[in-house]
Amino acid sequence: MQQAPTAPWRWLWNGLGWLWVALGAAGAFLPVLPTTPFLLLASGCFMRGSPRIANWLHAHPTFGPILTDWYQKRAISRKVKRRATVMIVASFSFSIYIVGAMWLKGLLVMCLIVLLCWFLRLPETESVAGSAENS
Repeated sequence: MQQAPTAPWRWLWNGLGWLWVALGAAGAFLPVLPTTPFLLLASGCFMRGSPRIANWLHAHPTFGPILTDWYQKRAISRKVKRRATVMIVASFSFSIYIVGAMWLKGLLVMCLIVLLCWFLRLPETESVAGSAENS
């Protein structure tokens, strides 16, 4: 039987969890930061530090469906994928436009291509949260 973590460990796990939640929330707006991996890290930390907060995160209207899709299907929803693709292309396009050095523009284009190749190959699913089964 696993022993409950002591108070310092709970503080550490919960602190790390909130750090990952903050980075995941930022990733919802900044395409260079991946939301799902940070939320998965936060979920793992909260499971060790505070199951109550872990349950809150999994029930959160914005973050919960992402976690559910990933844990159950190892995929992201079509809606999240479309939105993220648009944001990735828009942010990289803006960055390419504002930088002056050609070598930097080329590097950004290469990063965009690699990121899109990886991201678009992720499995896709309809979000569990939007289905009639969860009503």
